[in-house]
Amino acid sequence: PATLLGSGKVAEFADIVKERKAELVIVDHPLTPVQQRNLEKELNAKVLDRTGLILEIFGERARTKEGTLQVELAHLNYQKGRLVRSWTHLERQRGGAGFLGGPGETQIESDRRILQDKITKLKHELETVRRTRDLHRAKRKKVPFPVVAIVGYTNAGKSTLFNRLTGAGVLAEDML
Repeated sequence: PATLLGSGKVAEFADIVKERKAELVIVDHPLTPVQQRNLEKELNAKVLDRTGLILEIFGERARTKEGTLQVELAHLNYQKGRLVRSWTHLERQRGGAGFLGGPGETQIESDRRILQDKITKLKHELETVRRTRDLHRAKRKKVPFPVVAIVGYTNAGKSTLFNRLTGAGVLAEDML
């Protein structure tokens, strides 16, 4: 379907969105790029599906250089698959005069190329960060102290345990 939902449900949700002045609608179902665009038009609000929401949350919480690069890369890959022909008014499909030049780029081709260039750049940056991390890891292995990792679910008390053991002041608050 063009919007995932029937026209009656879309109209019902549009009324709710308008009534509550909602700027964001989250759909707990994967949406195709066309469905997302159509829902945004009908609801007059930004629409996120589950994957989009997860990427937004990860983007907010990523703290390390590697983490932020990974989230940005995932976000660009997600966006790349969601470019749809909504830019028809910006067609650039024109050739040059006479034998000069061939057909130009359409806006969607230009957007895809720009996204692909960013993705390539991010992959190189990520590789540099990984090489640096591997060098640091190799140096740590030469130190005669054991390395310990604390893992667990959100709000399980990892930061509190770490603070008690080390006296460090790591942020420990309710993240739910």
